[in-house]
Amino acid sequence: MTAPADRRPPAETIAAISTPPGRGGVGVIRVSGPDVPSVIAGILRETLAPRRATRSTFRGNGGEAIDQGLAIHFPAPRSYTGEDVLELHGHGGAAVLRLVLARCTELGARLARPGEFTQRAFLNGKLDLAQAESVADLIDAATATAARAAARSLSGVFSTQIGALVDALIELRMFIEATLDFPEEDVEFVRAADVRNRIDEVAARIAAVLVRAKQGALLREGLSVVLVGRPNVGKSSLLNQLAGQDLAIVTPIAGTTRDAVQSPVEIDGIPLTIIDTAGLRATDDPIETIGIERTWTAIAAADLALVLVDAQAGDRMSQADAAILGRLPASLPRLVVHNKIDLAGLSPTVTTRSSNSHAEGSREERHVYLSAKTGEGVALLKREILALADVQGDMEDTFLARARHVEALRAAAGHLDSARAQLAAAKPPLELAAEDLRAAHTALSAITGEFTSDDLLGVIFSRFCIGK
Repeated sequence: MTAPADRRPPAETIAAISTPPGRGGVGVIRVSGPDVPSVIAGILRETLAPRRATRSTFRGNGGEAIDQGLAIHFPAPRSYTGEDVLELHGHGGAAVLRLVLARCTELGARLARPGEFTQRAFLNGKLDLAQAESVADLIDAATATAARAAARSLSGVFSTQIGALVDALIELRMFIEATLDFPEEDVEFVRAADVRNRIDEVAARIAAVLVRAKQGALLREGLSVVLVGRPNVGKSSLLNQLAGQDLAIVTPIAGTTRDAVQSPVEIDGIPLTIIDTAGLRATDDPIETIGIERTWTAIAAADLALVLVDAQAGDRMSQADAAILGRLPASLPRLVVHNKIDLAGLSPTVTTRSSNSHAEGSREERHVYLSAKTGEGVALLKREILALADVQGDMEDTFLARARHVEALRAAAGHLDSARAQLAAAKPPLELAAEDLRAAHTALSAITGEFTSDDLLGVIFSRFCIGK
């Protein structure tokens, strides 16, 4: 990958602490830029063999020892950023790291901005934008499955698929735009080239990548799952069961939960945030009222609602439970969870029922019967959660993707649909079809950074940690 000339990084040397703040056995200072040789001479007062760890003393302006550790010089262009890079691996105390960093700035470096090292790697053509984003995703991965998916994206799996789609679109654009120079023969030329069928093939490939990208976005973002229901239906018990530990207080006293309690949970590699909320009921207690208001706030922000009801009440839903279901946002996916089957003498199962409690009319709802106390049926609930999240098969070959990648793929698919419609006309408006193909090309190229705005680049890299 080659960076555009107008996106070359500035000729400045940057430095930062690359390890997390706090005490540790080892702390790393990273320096990148044209002044690295001067920094090496000033802080180490010796030469370094390329890409070889050398035990060194890190020295101050007067030659005094600041720290001792390992120094590694990565000469350009064979480095992470594509520039001269120096890494100083010393002791992990906050004070000593600040002293070493201050010495680097004395020697000509400035403090790096968040994500600036990876941004330089992108600008110097060492990584494309999707790979650069996967660096941050690998660091932030909440599950082992997400970490492996991020590593696949970093290795270029996602970028390779996008590149193949871009190449196919370039070929299609060639056929369309070449005919514009021959207006008398354009229609027959396009038909002879079978461009419409080729567009269908590219659209099918984009659809397949989009499915995997959505799975990757789910791995990265996870799901926010809110537990909803009347007091004492077992919301806190279910939270504890899903989390595998006692996080929420469980008592037979109604209104015990006054505030939202959150816990991260992993189901088959998918990260979930489970939110236990205050029971919904009419109350004069001002504190409980605040808790109920926060319940509805959590519902508004959730990706999925688990509506708990008491299995001992039988299949007929109470007016209070029906009212809760009816008040949920129509667009919010939900599962009705019948808890306490151990007390009702029921077996764990899943059923589908038609509900007429919503303003938009009848809708199919899934009902899961379980016991949050014993764990019976919880496996069924997990399966239903994954089904509602549209998890399809094994996630082990998924690459990590972001919401912007999914939107770009959708945009490209939409432009291809438009181009296909243009070409279906008896006298196809080739200029419009060519513009649709160009727009699809631009949308896909934005994923890897070929046509990405500088404003978007600033937003992306500003969310990285400093030192990366």
